Amino acid sequence: MIGKISGRLDMRGTDHVLIDTGGVGYVVYCSDRTLAAMPGVGEAVALFTDLVVREDLLQLYGFVTLAEREWHKLLTSVQGVGAKAALAIQGTLGGDGVGRAIALGDVAAVKAAPGVGPKLALRVVNELKDKAPAVMALGGQGAQAAMVAGGGDGSVATPPPAAANPAPAPDGGGHAAATADAMSALVNLGYGQGEAASAVAQVAGETPDAGASDLIRAALKLLAPAN
Repeated sequence: MIGKISGRLDMRGTDHVLIDTGGVGYVVYCSDRTLAAMPGVGEAVALFTDLVVREDLLQLYGFVTLAEREWHKLLTSVQGVGAKAALAIQGTLGGDGVGRAIALGDVAAVKAAPGVGPKLALRVVNELKDKAPAVMALGGQGAQAAMVAGGGDGSVATPPPAAANPAPAPDGGGHAAATADAMSALVNLGYGQGEAASAVAQVAGETPDAGASDLIRAALKLLAPAN
């Protein structure tokens, strides 16, 4: 599998880019958000990638962060969601927005993506509500960007490692593991440690047997009015 491509941006299309990696050019399909974040033609670029293999073609899809790539894989695991539909969902909502929409059961937000109808949006929310916390809690590794400005010598600069939040514990880790996963997911969505801890503690106290996905949904509902 091709997991990352670094090189120079040769061309930017309406839904893809061409990246030259030492004389070999790779066509990489991207969301609107990723295309907007691209540097100028001729500049250094790097993207995390997912290689989609079908009987009649091979296609690369590119992402700024590891978390975005994991969302793409998760979205395409839903029947009826192809690679381009998954890109459309992320292009409309962004990685954090996808997590919020799934956690809150916001079918309308998912349906706002071009080409995604109400039935498919409902299927995405229903099938991924218990799988989403693992991606939401990826921590600093998931948020680290692959695509950064190149140095004066044309090389692709590597950003320093981001401070990682606690990694998600395996399913079945008990109440403490569920609250830790929920805390990590909320912090990764941009909430402060204090407000995340307060919200998770409140909902965990009210529903002591809740799993991570239920805690995240309930905590987001508590936090939403203040944001």
